[in-house]
Amino acid sequence: MLREIQFANPEYLWGLLLLLPLCVWYVYKNKQQQARLSLSSLAGFKGASSLWVKLYPVLFVFRVLALSLLVIAAARPQTVDVSTRTKTNKGIDIVMAIDVSSSMLAQDLKPNRLTALKNVAADFIQQRRTDRIGLVVYAGESYTKTPITSDKRIVQNALNEIRFDGVINDGTAIGMGLATAVNRLKDSRAKSKVIILLTDGVNNSGFIDPKIATELALEFQIKTYTIGLGSNGNARAPVGILPNGKFQYGMTKVEIDEELLKTIAETTGGLYFRATDNSSLASIYDEINKLEKTEIEEFKYYNYEEKYRGLALLAMVLLFVEWVLKNSIFRSFI
Repeated sequence: MLREIQFANPEYLWGLLLLLPLCVWYVYKNKQQQARLSLSSLAGFKGASSLWVKLYPVLFVFRVLALSLLVIAAARPQTVDVSTRTKTNKGIDIVMAIDVSSSMLAQDLKPNRLTALKNVAADFIQQRRTDRIGLVVYAGESYTKTPITSDKRIVQNALNEIRFDGVINDGTAIGMGLATAVNRLKDSRAKSKVIILLTDGVNNSGFIDPKIATELALEFQIKTYTIGLGSNGNARAPVGILPNGKFQYGMTKVEIDEELLKTIAETTGGLYFRATDNSSLASIYDEINKLEKTEIEEFKYYNYEEKYRGLALLAMVLLFVEWVLKNSIFRSFI
C-alpha cells in the first residue's frame, strides 16, 4: 500500500530534518534543568522513585510525533487512480493481395510458400488492431476474398480458408490482383490506404496490364508494398498432376519479375521486398507493420485521494493529549 502513496509537495519532507536539532536541544536542556542534591546516604530514599518522573519525556515524544505528522501532512500524501482512454486519429485501410497460383505450393519455404505466408499474415493481421483489413486472391484471375473490415475474426477465418483449389484458372495475373485491390480501396475514406501485394512469379495472365493497375493505385493515392516470394535458384514445386489427382513435384527455376514489383512500389510510394525464406518473410511483414503506424491519441484521467487529513487529525489529538497531561498529571513538573 505504501508503494501506491505519492506526495504532491515532497519538498516539505525536508522539514523532518529540522526536528533533529529540536530533539538534541531537548536532551541537552533537560539535563541542564535537573536539580542536584548531594547527600551522604540515599538509604532513606529507596523506593521513593516516582513512575511519573520516568514518563515525563513522553510529553516531548507526543509533541515531536505531532510535528512530524504535520510536516508529512503538509507534503500532501495521496493515492492516484489512473484511467486511460484511447482515440484513433488516423485509421489505415489495408488490402492484402495474395498470389494463390500452383507455384505457391513450392517447398523452398516450409512447409510451402502459401502456408508460410498464411502464418506470417495471420500475425500481421492480429497486430493491426485499430485498422480495417481486406483480402484479395489472384492466380490467372482475381476476386475479393474479404472486403475491408475491422472484424479481425472474419479476416483470419478467410485467410485460413485460402488454398490452391483450382476454382480460378492457374497463372499469375499481377495486374488483375492489383486492380481488384485498388477497387476495394478507391472509395475508402481512411486517411491512409495501403496494398500489400505478394507474388512468386511473373505476370502471365489476366486482361489488365500491371502498369495500368499501378496508375490506378497512384490516382487514388494508394500506397503499395510489393513482396517477391521465393528462394534464389531452383525450388521443388508442382510440375504436373498425377492420375490420383495429387501434384507431381519437380525442381523448377524461381522466376520473379522484380523489376515490375519495384516499379509498382516506387510509383505508388511503397517499397519492394524479397523474401527467400520463412524468417525473411516474417521480418518483411514486421517492417511493414513498423512503417504503417496508426496515430492513436491517449487520454489519461487522474483521480487523487488525499491522505493528509487523517495525519493532521492525529497530530491534533497528540497535541491535545500532551496539553491535557501537562496540565493535569505532570503539572507539578512544570
